[in-house]
Amino acid sequence: MAVGWAGDNAVNQQIEDSLNDEIARVRKNTSNGESLKFCEECGAPIPEARRLAQPGVRLCIHCQEEFDRENKAISLYNRRGSKDSQLK
Repeated sequence: MAVGWAGDNAVNQQIEDSLNDEIARVRKNTSNGESLKFCEECGAPIPEARRLAQPGVRLCIHCQEEFDRENKAISLYNRRGSKDSQLK
């Protein structure tokens, strides 16, 4: 099958690279260690249930949501190249 300059396995490699990038981003942002009892951002108490569910937590739910919203993964280009995903 003629695909121009791309190799035979280029699409699969791009998808795999996208997944690996996302896994690396999540691992980088995953907390570990001992959880804090108070949010390091606003000082609000962090509920024990949250500390047990997510070891190493450092932010209260509100601050974590804000942090996640600000640090949302930004894709500067579309690796998959499908027309549907470009229309988002």
